[in-house]
Parts: sequence; structure tokens; C-alpha cells
Amino acid sequence: MNTKTEWDFSTLFKKEEDMEQEKEKVEKEVSNFVEKWKNNSDFLSSPEKLKEALDDYEKLIRKAASGGKAHYYYWLKTQQDQNSSELKAKYNKINEFAIKISNDLQFFTLNISKIKEDNQKIFLSSPILSEYKHYLEKAFIQSKYLLSEGEEKILNLKSKTSHENWDKMLSLFLSKEERNVFDESGSFSKKNFSEISSLLQSTKKEVRDSSADALNDILEKNIDVAEQEINSILEDKKINDELRGFSRPDQNRHISDDLSTEVVNSLVKSVTDNFEISKKYYKLKASLFNVGKLEYHERNVPYGKIEKEFSFEESSKLINKVFHSLDPEFSKIFSEFLKEGKVDVFPKKGKRYGAFCIWISPEFPIYVMLNHTNKLNDVLTIAHEFGHAINGELSKKQNSLNYDSLTSTTEVASTFMEDFVFQELLKESTDEERLSLMMQKLNDDISTIFRQVACYNFEFELHEEFRKKGFLSKEEIGKIFHKNMLAYMGDSVEYTKESNNWWVSWHHLRRFFYVYSYAFGLLISKNLQKSIREDPAYINDVKKFFSAGCSISPYTIFKNLGLDISQDTFWLSGIEEVKNLLHETQALAKRLGKI
Repeated sequence: MNTKTEWDFSTLFKKEEDMEQEKEKVEKEVSNFVEKWKNNSDFLSSPEKLKEALDDYEKLIRKAASGGKAHYYYWLKTQQDQNSSELKAKYNKINEFAIKISNDLQFFTLNISKIKEDNQKIFLSSPILSEYKHYLEKAFIQSKYLLSEGEEKILNLKSKTSHENWDKMLSLFLSKEERNVFDESGSFSKKNFSEISSLLQSTKKEVRDSSADALNDILEKNIDVAEQEINSILEDKKINDELRGFSRPDQNRHISDDLSTEVVNSLVKSVTDNFEISKKYYKLKASLFNVGKLEYHERNVPYGKIEKEFSFEESSKLINKVFHSLDPEFSKIFSEFLKEGKVDVFPKKGKRYGAFCIWISPEFPIYVMLNHTNKLNDVLTIAHEFGHAINGELSKKQNSLNYDSLTSTTEVASTFMEDFVFQELLKESTDEERLSLMMQKLNDDISTIFRQVACYNFEFELHEEFRKKGFLSKEEIGKIFHKNMLAYMGDSVEYTKESNNWWVSWHHLRRFFYVYSYAFGLLISKNLQKSIREDPAYINDVKKFFSAGCSISPYTIFKNLGLDISQDTFWLSGIEEVKNLLHETQALAKRLGKI
């Protein structure tokens, strides 16, 4: 396979000097759009004029999405080299331009939200607006909770001095913390908070214990600040919800994710009612490690060891084989990405840690970042990120207003591809390797489904209790945290006074109720996988979802595929897949004499 292992930006720009021209072109087109439509109210009452305005807006967003190609390019470059002050300066400058564009265009979506209810019905039934129907449906639902343009501006400006600053402050405090810990080399060395957290996954117990002691010390040191920070953020959220008229703290998230609260409630209830599965998993893990209880900081330690290494070439061949067996188009997209330099493969100095896939406009190339080190997890990471990439490529048939991936469904395609590659790895493994792989997969599934729903329950209770009492002490927060973690982990995990402080560093608490989406995406993915195993031709239906973007609601698209996500039975079907894997793993462990 002809492979480029670094990003090739020639499809964005032939040369860097072209970017200034591109920026000027975008700026001019934004100005023309504003001049044409800002003081023109005709589109608020005429389907024909609204169609014209939306067509203009769609064409503009194709080119100006997230600030245009120049902004996209410099953001990507900063991910390749986070240490370059020159790149940071260029990105900051172009980011100011992107923010200005966003502010200049804000009037259009706000004006659409002001369309009178009688006209809304006319527009939604108009054939000439059918391409934008769901875009308008979402806008009209969100309009119920929008304030005036001036008030929206005030809330936007206020957020930069309230919520955002509180969050940044605590993150900064934690990032500056360092401790001497026992490391992998067998000696003590100074590590920062992030490095200490990663050492909790060490195969050496003395390393894990030393890191846990350091982490707990850092959290205890910063908990008084965190107490004030989280209460301030909870208060800010309460004020915003009251001003907008949201009836519950998670309602805004559901609306932005294009879901009804009933659907999310069904998911959360179904998973919560089956916490016995995650409890049994931790019991199994404790047995495999020959301990009565897993220490809190050791609950995610990998079991077993996979010695085999996977070069990028070997990984690519295996993944290509799986993709082709599912659908030849998946394999074609994968191969083209590698040939065209849309994948940055290997770690290098200054490069961002981890992996991602980014797609923002049907006219822009999609890019994938990896940090391949020949580990088993790297194989699954490639499959995961290419699930996103395939999703993005197939969605390019949508207009730019429908070219997006909702938080609620963004992980469906990625986990779908990852799980099929996982099954292929199982086929090629010994029984000992299979047990390690299955335990790893269970750990991922338990964390993604059961842990995230437990976190959602914790977050919801936190907001509810705050709104009752007006302030929550660190002890009260710790009790709520303990209660919800105990609910899904059970008594095979050891809880301590220190473990009650682990909410301090949880980023999701500051981003409000997005954690359910991980469980949402994976359980949908498992239902789709089950349907494929029963009928391989069902992949054609799956591709309809991959291609839909935001042109239709998640409920409707899955209803069209024969799946009703509003029913508990749907979620229970996906949960059953996890339960079956747990039973298979237990049986294998017994057969091998491990338990």
C-alpha cells in the first residue's frame, strides 16, 4: 500500500502565500452577505426569500466554516508542533479573524429564530425548503430558549469572565503541580499531574501506588479551590437556565444534541438498572488479580499482556481487510487517505498527544492524527479514528449546514469500526491473549457505558442538590460522588476518603452532561453490529446513517433503519452484548484456571 505518513496540505493550499488571498476572499464574501441580509427582513416571511438567503448562507459556510481554510491549516499545524511560538502567533491572529466572522454572522441564525410560529409551519411544509427542513426544525426548537440579540451578546461576553475562567483557573493549578514519584525506571523522579495520572496504568504496583499517593495529595491540596470553583460554575449554569427557561439542568444538552429528554431518560434508566453487569466485571477483575477488592486507583489497570507488536503497515493491512469485508467503499476511503497524506502517523517532538479525526466542511479535506507506537491499542485507535473519517467522507453529500456530527451520535461510526477490528484480532490470538483482549474490551465497554452513565447520574444529582441548597461543601460533593460510583462499581472496589476527591479533576463536570453520549453511541453501535452479523447486507442501511450528517434527527434516522431508540428494549439489546462478552470472558478464565 502506497502510504504517506505525514499530512500533505497541498489540497488545502498549493503554497502558504495563497492563504492570505483566501482569507481576503472569505472576508469579502462575509461582508457581502451581511450587506445583503442584515437589514433585509423579507426572508422572515417569504419561503422563496428564505430559500435564497439559506442558499447564500450555505455557500458562505462551505468556505468560511470555522474561519475558513487558513484557520483550519494553522490549527492543524499547531497540532503537529505545539512548541512553536511562531505557529501559535499565526494561529492566534487567524483565530481572531474566525471569531470576528462568527460574530458578524450571528445575526442570521438569530433572525431565523425570530420567525413567527405561523410562518414556521409554512416554511417547514414548503417543498422548496425541503433541503433545509431539519436545519430549520432545530433552529425553531432552539428559538424558544433564545434571548434578544443584546442579551445573547451579554451572556456570551460574561461566559469569558465566569465559567470559562473558573475552569481554566483550576486546570492551570493542577497542571502546575509536581511530585516526586516512583517511576518505571525504578527510581524517584519529578512528574507533573498529567504524567502522574498516566502512571496509574503501570504494570508495576509500586509505581501505581506511588502515583496514587501523589495524585491524592494534589487533589487534597486543591480541593478548597475546587469547591469554590464548582459552586460558581453550578451557580452560573443555574442563572443561564433560569434566564432561558430550561426546566431541568440537562435540557439544553438534549436540545443541542437533537434528542428528546425521553430518549436520554430511556438510555440512562436502562443502563442504571443493569449496573449489576459492571459490578460483576469488577468482581471478575479482582479475582483475576487474586485480591478481595481492587484499590480505587487500580480499577482500570490492564489485565494480562499482549507481547505482539503491530507495525503501522501490519495494522493497516489488517484494518483494510476488515473494512473491505464490511463494504469495499470503506476500504477505498481508507486507502485514499493513506495515499493522499491525510494521516499523520508517528509521534514526534512537539506533536499533540493522542489521536483525532477532524472534518468541518464538505469542501475541506478530512485529516486524521495518530501517534502509532506499534502497540495493540494503536491498531484499535486507527480503526476508531477511521470510523470518524469514513463517516465524514460519506456525509460530504450533505450541504454545509447539515454537514456535522452530533455529540450524541459522533461515536457510533468510530466504535462500530473499532469493534469489528477487535473481533478480527481475537481470531488471530492464543487463549491467553484472548483473555487479555477480552478483559481490555470489557474494561473499555464498562467505562464507556456504565461509568459514563454513573457520571451522568452524579452530575445530575450535583446540579439538583445545588439548586435546592445554594451551596455544596466539598464533603457533600464527595458523598454524592461516592454514592454514584459505588452504584456501578459495587463492593469489589475499595473506596477511601481520598477517592471521594477524584471529582476535582474531572473535566466533564465543567462541560455539562455530554458524558451520556459515549454510552449512547456505543450502544447504538452494538445494535448495528448485531444486525450486520445477522444480515451482512444491512451494511447498506448503516451507510445511510453514516451519510446522513445532521439532515435528519437521530430518532428518525434510526427509526428508518428499524431501530426505536426511545424504547428501553433497544438499549437493553446493546447492553446484552456486553453481558454476553462478560459471560464468555468468565468462561475462558475458568477454562484457563485463572479463577
